[in-house]
Amino acid sequence: MTDASNTVLNDPALPTAVAARPASGPWQRSWRILKRDRATLLAAAVLILIILSSLAAPFYARYVSGTDPFRSNLSARITIDGKRTKVMQASTEGLGLGVTPIGPTWSAQYMLGADTQGRDVAARLLYGGRNSLLIAASSTAICLFFAAVVGISAGFFGGVVDKVLSRILDILWAFPVYLLAISLSIVFISQGIVIGPVEITGDSLLLPIFIIGIIYVPYVARPVRGRVLSLKESEFVLAARGLGIPAWRILVYDILPNVSTMLIVFVPLMMGLNIITESSLSFLSIGVQAPDASWGTIIQDGQTLLYTRPAVALAPGIAIVLTVLSLNVLGDSLRDALDPRTKLV
Repeated sequence: MTDASNTVLNDPALPTAVAARPASGPWQRSWRILKRDRATLLAAAVLILIILSSLAAPFYARYVSGTDPFRSNLSARITIDGKRTKVMQASTEGLGLGVTPIGPTWSAQYMLGADTQGRDVAARLLYGGRNSLLIAASSTAICLFFAAVVGISAGFFGGVVDKVLSRILDILWAFPVYLLAISLSIVFISQGIVIGPVEITGDSLLLPIFIIGIIYVPYVARPVRGRVLSLKESEFVLAARGLGIPAWRILVYDILPNVSTMLIVFVPLMMGLNIITESSLSFLSIGVQAPDASWGTIIQDGQTLLYTRPAVALAPGIAIVLTVLSLNVLGDSLRDALDPRTKLV
């Protein structure tokens, strides 16, 4: 070995320099991949904008539009270009009977017009977004929790545990997902849920959260079970077993970290799917109940106004499309970023 090599190896500042160098772990690598994807950044920006706008619903309704989005305003009047205008105007179609809600004013009050009850569509859109996003996020958390518990238990313990849990998943899997959701919604909304001292009424948001969270458990638990089964046969798990490491330590330190990446990828994908499911149930009047609003209930309110005031139904529809599209893009990007086979460019 040359003197120059000995000088480098014996340099006392070398360990300090190496120690000061930031470690580049898998999470840092994934973050770098996400930051370089413009589609991901755009989807995240759109999603954050939708979330912040929905959270600002009370501020918008009180200080901007000055309307109550949950109370009928059939006789209300507003000022447009210095003129007092009725919110519910006389119909100009057919025989001229009945009234038609005001269309988009593109101003602070009734920016997107009014619905059949004279309520501000823009304010209801923001309040509906709060409920739709809340239900989607909560039901996703419930779904992933039960799916992780069932999938990991079935795959890791095997035997009787695997057979029993797999048969339960098969029973849920046998029902068409929307038919199961509709059936459970009709039953529980009509009579509520009573579990000991806890009573959940039919108009509670907890009902759609619980129903949507449960019906998708088999669709997540099966991939988790398959992942755990493959991890059990991996070399590092077999080596840990050979060294006599307890099963619970293998589960906590070897299985869970590898399954967690799969669950993270499922979060935005399941949220998008749950938003569509919630909107479908609410459109059928078996999801969010009055006086609460969601994007599905607003679309239902506007279905009779498609030819005269299409903004009532189109606004929540566009919000659903943008939200679900953004979540799907984020889900695909997370999957690619967390995949160790993805190359950094």
